[in-house]
Amino acid sequence: MVVSMIQLIVELPDVASIKEKRKIVKSLKERLRIKYHISAAEVDLMDSLSYAQIGGAVVSNSRSFGEGVMQKVLRFVEDEVPGRLQDVKITSEIF
Repeated sequence: MVVSMIQLIVELPDVASIKEKRKIVKSLKERLRIKYHISAAEVDLMDSLSYAQIGGAVVSNSRSFGEGVMQKVLRFVEDEVPGRLQDVKITSEIF
C-alpha cells in the first residue's frame, strides 16, 4: 500500500476576514475531493488571515500513480486558487 501526500501553503493576500478565508479553503477542499478523489484538510495556519496550509492524501498500489495524482492536484491549485503558492511538498510512503 502506498500513501501519497501533498502539503501546500497558499498565500491569500486579498482576504479581508477569517470567514472569507474559510470559504475559499472549504471550496478548494471540496473540489479536490470531488475531482481527484483525495482526502483533503486544512492542517495548519487556521487562524492566519493571509495563509492557508492544506494537506491531501491518496492511497494506491503505485507510487507513480499517487504522485501523478498529486501533480495534477498541484496544477489545479495553481490555476484555481485566488492566491500564490508559497510551499509545496509531495511525498509517498510505502506501508
